[in-house]
Order: sequence, then structure tokens, then C-alpha cells
Amino acid sequence: MPPKIHVVAGILFNECGEFLLSSRPEGKPYAGYWEFAGGKVEAGETEFAALQREFMEELGVEIIHATPWLAKFYRYEHAHVNLRFFRVAAHEWRGKLQAREQQQWAWQKAGDFTVSPMLPANTALLAQLAIPSAFSGSLKTGLLGSNASGEYRVMPHTVAPHAMAEAPHEAVWMPLDAWQQRNRQPENAPSVWLAVDDAAQFRAAQAADAIIWRVNDNAMAQALAEVLRAGAAMPIVAAASADVVACWQDAWRANGAQAVVCDNEIGAA
Repeated sequence: MPPKIHVVAGILFNECGEFLLSSRPEGKPYAGYWEFAGGKVEAGETEFAALQREFMEELGVEIIHATPWLAKFYRYEHAHVNLRFFRVAAHEWRGKLQAREQQQWAWQKAGDFTVSPMLPANTALLAQLAIPSAFSGSLKTGLLGSNASGEYRVMPHTVAPHAMAEAPHEAVWMPLDAWQQRNRQPENAPSVWLAVDDAAQFRAAQAADAIIWRVNDNAMAQALAEVLRAGAAMPIVAAASADVVACWQDAWRANGAQAVVCDNEIGAA
């Protein structure tokens, strides 16, 4: 059986909202494929310390702060990899990029890639990177955000098909139970997000491209914080009333929430 490896990877952003990809150097598996910089967590290291060391060794930059994002498990021929991704904002790193392992590097926009081939396991993650970190609107009317490529809209699945076809959108959201009752993909849905209310529903929604976690009270808020702390394989958008958001958004974001939506209709439901 291939060995199990604990790996960290960093998604480094610049001031334009672009993220950094680098090519795997010669002599390593998948040499020439593009990926996010990072590497193995050594014995006695924290994940953050490993991230700092790897970025200095590979690219000559110092990571000042990083926020946990997604946790994924990959099965390769050479290893089974537990991989924790961190997001590093433009102001959270410093230094001049250097190709210390004779690799290539390039800044990329989500959905507009100029390098290839990509490491196969990163396909879903590259799509998830297009999801904004802030949204306006509500679940009832739809969510609107933006990324480096422009607007990003998430529509409720209850919108009439003809209206859905006419409204530009990148994703459709629906409650988990509604999705479970369907036997086909929603029409005109390039991406499907599932709305959940607790950890059990979250575990049942692993086929989603992203999760909307609706929070009504502090117990539900704590449950979400625990799932984020453990690491999720897909982005989680927290949605709650203004009072709950005020109390919990810092903790959610610090543990990797993709975005926090203030929606007072959730608390009133």
C-alpha cells in the first residue's frame, strides 16, 4: 500500500486577486504539471510552519499569515495524500518570487488559465477558487459576488426555468432534501450548491460543489465552527441573521469559511 503523507499547500494571492501556480520540477512525480506550492509536513512541525518553510525553500518568499481553507484526500500511485490548503492574501506574504527549484511559476485568474497541464486532482479546486469571499443579497433572491474575472451569481433553484436561462449565473443552490428527491441535475445549473443546517446534513451533501450552511442559533454556529476547524473538502458559505453573524463571523472566517452572508430571513424562518 502506498505511504500516507500529510501535505500543506498555499494559495498565494496578489493585489489583483490572481493566485500563484508553479510547475513541479524534474525528478518529482508529475514533473511539469502545474500545482499550488507546498510540501510535506515534517515530524514536529505545525501545518503553518511547514507552509512557511516550503514557500521559502521553493519560492523564496516569507508567509506572514495564512487562513485554513479546504482539506482533501487524494489517492496517487506513489502515495495517499492528506492535503490541507491555506489561503494567503496579498498583504500576508512578502519577498520577491524566485524559482529556487528550477520550476516555473505564473499568476492566474480563476477560470482563465494560461498554463497547462494542471495536476489532475486540482480540477475541482481550481473551479472552487472562482467562488467569491463576499456576497450580497439573500438566499431567497440570490447571492451576488465578484472575483478577478467579474460577477459571480448564485440563484435559488426555485426560480422559473425561463428566468434562470435568461439570468447569467454560475451556480444554483437548493436545500439538501430537495436535491435528494431529484433524479436529475437542475436545468441550466453549471454548479450546484446544497444548503444544510447541521453536521449530519453536511456529511450527506459531499457531492455538492459548495455548501451553504444556514445558522439559526449559537448551537448551530458552534457546530459549523467545529466542521470548519476539522477541514471540509468543499467551500462553505455561512448564512445567518445579523446578530449571529456579528458574534461568529470572525471565528468562521479564521477557520476557513468561504464567505459569510447576512440574511435576516434565516433567523425569522
